[in-house]
Order: sequence, then C-alpha cells, then structure tokens
Amino acid sequence: MSYLITQNCCNDATCVSVCPVNCIHPTPDEPGYATAEMLYIDPDTCIDCGACADVCPVDAILPDFDVTEDTERYLEINARYFADPAHQGYPTTNSTKAKPRVEVAEPGPLRVAIVGSGPAGCYAAEELLTRKGVDVEVHLFERLPVPFGLARFGVAPDHQSTKAVTKLFTRTAGRAGLDLHLNVEVGTHLTHEELLAHHHAVIYTVGAPHDRRLGVPGENLPGSHSATDFVAWYNGHPDFADLTFDLSCERAVIVGNGNVALDVARVLASDVDALARTDIADHALQALAASSISEVIVLGRRGPVQSGFTTPELLGLSDGAGFDVVVDPREVEIDPATAAALEADPYAMAGLKGQILGDLVERPSGRASKRIVLRYLASPTQVLGEDRVSGLRVVRNELVDSGGGRLAARATEETEDIECGLVLRSIGYKGRPQPGVPFDDASGTLPNDRGRVIDPGTGSAVTGVYTAGWIKRGPSGVVGTNKKCAEDTVAALFDDYAAGRLAAPAQGGDALRALITDRQPDALDFKAWEAIDRHEKSTGKPQRRPRVKLTSVADMLEVAMEARAVTG
Repeated sequence: MSYLITQNCCNDATCVSVCPVNCIHPTPDEPGYATAEMLYIDPDTCIDCGACADVCPVDAILPDFDVTEDTERYLEINARYFADPAHQGYPTTNSTKAKPRVEVAEPGPLRVAIVGSGPAGCYAAEELLTRKGVDVEVHLFERLPVPFGLARFGVAPDHQSTKAVTKLFTRTAGRAGLDLHLNVEVGTHLTHEELLAHHHAVIYTVGAPHDRRLGVPGENLPGSHSATDFVAWYNGHPDFADLTFDLSCERAVIVGNGNVALDVARVLASDVDALARTDIADHALQALAASSISEVIVLGRRGPVQSGFTTPELLGLSDGAGFDVVVDPREVEIDPATAAALEADPYAMAGLKGQILGDLVERPSGRASKRIVLRYLASPTQVLGEDRVSGLRVVRNELVDSGGGRLAARATEETEDIECGLVLRSIGYKGRPQPGVPFDDASGTLPNDRGRVIDPGTGSAVTGVYTAGWIKRGPSGVVGTNKKCAEDTVAALFDDYAAGRLAAPAQGGDALRALITDRQPDALDFKAWEAIDRHEKSTGKPQRRPRVKLTSVADMLEVAMEARAVTG
C-alpha cells in the first residue's frame, strides 16, 4: 500500500518534512518546486507510515485503498511523475535540515510589521514566531475586518478542502507574540514611515489584487467585467458585494484558461443546490439561482497542451456535477511541434493534460442542462454591442516557434463572432503601488532581491523593507507556494538582523497600539475575528453550510462590537 496526493494539494510541503524516506517531491529545495502543479508521492518508496496524511493541512493525501472513481487518476499521476528519468535517483532518507538558530547580539525583541494577512503574510508570521534563538514581536495589519486574504476571498466556494488551510493561519494569528490589527489600513491610518519608526522591519504581503485588461474595443461595455471582480463578488468581499452581474443571457465567455477561469466557469454552471452547501455569498447564490446562463465558453489563445489551468483543476472540472464539459475534437489536435516535444519527453505532465482533454472529447454530452465548452487558439479582438455586450469577436490563432522551444500564438486572418451577453476577462493579476515603497509598474511587483525590497535608483536594498507572496514574485503558484516564498524572505530578514543591518525602532509596541487606537477607533483584534468567525459558522450550521459570510464592513463591526460589549 502507498499514499497518494490528490487535487486539493496546496504545495506548502508540510508533508515533506515528516516523510522518513524522502518519497515526496519536488521538495522546496529541488528544481521545479516553484512551478509544480502539485507534489507527488513515489509509490515504490512510500512505506505506508501515514505521517504525511496526518500533517496535510487540506486533507489532500489518502491511502491507495481509499481511492474513489474521482481520485483514481491520481494513482497514474503520481506514478507518471516518478517514471520520468529526471525524477529518479532521489536519496531514500529525508534530507530536510532543522532551521538554524538565529544568533543575535541584541537581547530583543525583534519587532516586525507584516502588511497583509493573506497566505504569504500568515506564513511569514509563522516563520518569524517559531524560529529558535530570537524573541520576535509581530504586528500583522489587515485593512479589512476579517483576515486571510485570497484564502477567504479567492479560493472557490466549492473548494472547501483548500480553504481548510485557514486552520493553520488561525493558529498563527492566535500565537503569543503576534498582535493582529484588523480594519487598519497602512497608507490611511498609518504611514510606511510610521511602521518603520515602530519596527526593525516591515514585510509587505499585499498580494496582486488588480486584473489585467484585454485592451480591445468595447471592453468597457456593460456586461464586460473582470473575473477578479466576479470572484470577489461571489466570495463575499466587502469591496465587491454591491456589484451586479447580469446573468440573464444564455451564454458567457471567459477569456483566459487558468485555474481562476475554470473556477468561474464551474460556479456559473454548477447546480445551485450544490453551491448552497458552500460558503458562497448569499447575494451571489440568489443571483445564480435566477441565472439563465446555460453555456460557458472558456477561451484559450494557445493550444490544449499549453492550457493555463493545472491538471488537478482540469480533473476537478471533468468530475463536476450538474454540467457537461465539451471539447471539439478539432480544438484539441496537437500541433506537430508539440507532438514532437511530447514524443521526446513522454512523461511530461503536459502530455497527460492533453490525454485528459482527449478523453473529454469521447465523453457523451447533452446529459445536463448546462455545459462548459473549452476552446483553443482564439484571441478576442473586440467586445461587440452598442448599449451592452452582445458578443465577442475573436481571431483564430496558429502556434509558431518564438525561440527557446516556446510556442506563441500568432493571429491568422480568420475571425469569428461569438454571441454572448457576459464577457469575463481572466488573463492575470498585478499588484498595486504601496505608499512610500518602490514599485515596478511593468511587473506589478515590489522590486526585490530574495525578498529585500530594492531602490531602483541605487540598486541597493532599502533598509528594513521586505516583501513576500504575489507582490514579490508575481501571480504564480498556489496557496502553499507562498510558504517557501515567505520563508526565504524571513531568512533574509534574520540574516540582516543578525548582521546588525536593521535600524532599531525609535518607539515600541505600546506606542504603536496607542497610535492605532487614536487613528482608527474601530480597529479589531484576534478576539474580534473569533467572534465574527463564530457568528458566521453558527449562522451556517442550521443550513448545513460551513459558514454564512458577512459581506459588509458595518455588519462585521457590529458583530465584533457586540461580542466586545459582552466580554468587556
């Protein structure tokens, strides 16, 4: 018997450190980890100890005797990874080393501010507070009254196992040595300079909340939206809860085919009764119940093997209930260059993605009232309509070698008009500038060297300023990828602190708390979040839902203040 990793893998690699035989790869120190779709367990090396399953934060690891029809493909996926000659010859003992103690001359504490309470911020806080040899005081700032960023507002509501990682983040937020400051916005209630005056260092983990635009005529028509906004809307983000999306049309088109695009397509096409058992926002559930959309087209500019979504997300889509997944056989024909590359590397995961899409071609359709259509080699050139969206004009593409073995999409002269009433662009995220901090407009990130923010004018690190997560590296990876990213940043911070390169703060924690109280009387703490959390869960329990989200700042504050009045 062996264990295997399934769709919910978060890639945070907690399982790697407990495996006694080093059978889980790629590890964070191995090539390919940062871009890996998931982690894999070698069935020939696994000794069936179950340690990995015990520590998995998202319940993605199970023994092979628990494989179901929905998960049996992962037996092949795990075995395929290790059949590749490039993934053989790993040592059979766990090479994970204990992290070194931080050797410092000062008695401490090291005071660190973290701006942003999403996965990167929480992983950074955990690393700071658990490293031996140094006393650390962390102040974690979040502009909303609730924490956890994309783990709450980005993960699809039907991916509750993935959302389970917030249990780890809750443990971190409640640790001694951490002050959680909710409903406090850096740049409004506190300045960057004030953070530095009260801390040795500041780590920005604010994510990449803005979307990228298509840049085509008609993009601003009513009915044309960002998928980023749509995701935030159905996940109950307070800034987006009042948006409206006209779902009275029969067809929607999603431009882009990454994981977010599949999430959006799945939410639009899923059975509403199934969504009603999730934590989807009530306003979204009501709108989807009245939706007339019966077809969702997911549009990719390149070929099927180059799809932006991961293999696990594709498998999750193909196993979805309440809708058909349709692929035109002409759309999944593999071009000669890609076919040659796959023949040279028969174990490439891209080949498996092509096989799964090919299987979908053979699957009978018409069984469900709704369908998701995966289309390829097409790019939008114009959103059609006068007063609102009536269609999308696309140009057919062909794949050409752009050098270095990479295939690029090149427009042909063939065009097509797709009738639709809703267009959602899902072509990437980018960060936004932070007041007082260098920013790279081209990449949408904070310029940095291994997490140390760099002054573009001098090329030198800005003393005491660091970054982690998407605002550091761009929108790549999944939730757990932020763990290694944050750990690398914290390692750089510890090195600078030990070397005496950080300026001692002019004022301490008490002065900071007093300043926050003065600037933002409605600031909330960890106890307030616990009250909101209890309220949402208790409201959801009679409905057999994990929680019913509060979607307005006013309601969140009311629940928190009522709890504060009771407890004193």
